[in-house]
Amino acid sequence: MDVVPHSLAVLIDKLGRLPGIGRKTATRLALHLLRRPPEESRALAASIAGLHGSIRLCSRCLAFSEEDPCALCADPRRDHRQICVVEGVADMMAIEKSGVYRGVYHLLHGALSPMDGVGPDDLHIRELLARIRAQEIREVLIATSSTVPGEATAALLMERLAATGTRVSRLAFGIPMGMDIQYADEMTLARAIEARRPVRQEG
Repeated sequence: MDVVPHSLAVLIDKLGRLPGIGRKTATRLALHLLRRPPEESRALAASIAGLHGSIRLCSRCLAFSEEDPCALCADPRRDHRQICVVEGVADMMAIEKSGVYRGVYHLLHGALSPMDGVGPDDLHIRELLARIRAQEIREVLIATSSTVPGEATAALLMERLAATGTRVSRLAFGIPMGMDIQYADEMTLARAIEARRPVRQEG
């Protein structure tokens, strides 16, 4: 005899598939939802169901947005001649929280990881190069994480950007080796952005 009702077991299973959530946490979340008023669960379900219908990729920076271009790309107060290249949305949000960077972004949506089947063609590098060719870009700041995939991605970007003649810089001190950008605190990120260093380009 099953102690857990089928519908509750299904919810626990679905929640447990989310990153960072094990079965115990999934069970706790499911039971919490069950104890709350039904309208809260319906509102949560509606917001999840509407995600893919209302959110798209910004055609310029490839961030998630409800408008195209996104709010940052449409902001005339940002420096549109400076592009910060990040692996994902969480990294962009972390850098924005630092309050130091005032340029725009380009999201790769990943990092090089051959073991996971992620190669150069799986990242949005072609779109970045197209932006640089189409606009008068003053600087590209590479803000990938200091993990092995992040460093490999940065090296590839430096190689691809060398032919553009655009100034390329990399986050400097303050980001420990092996640390994901999204987990760095605001002060650490601020110091890394302010102390970014240019990278030597071959060719």
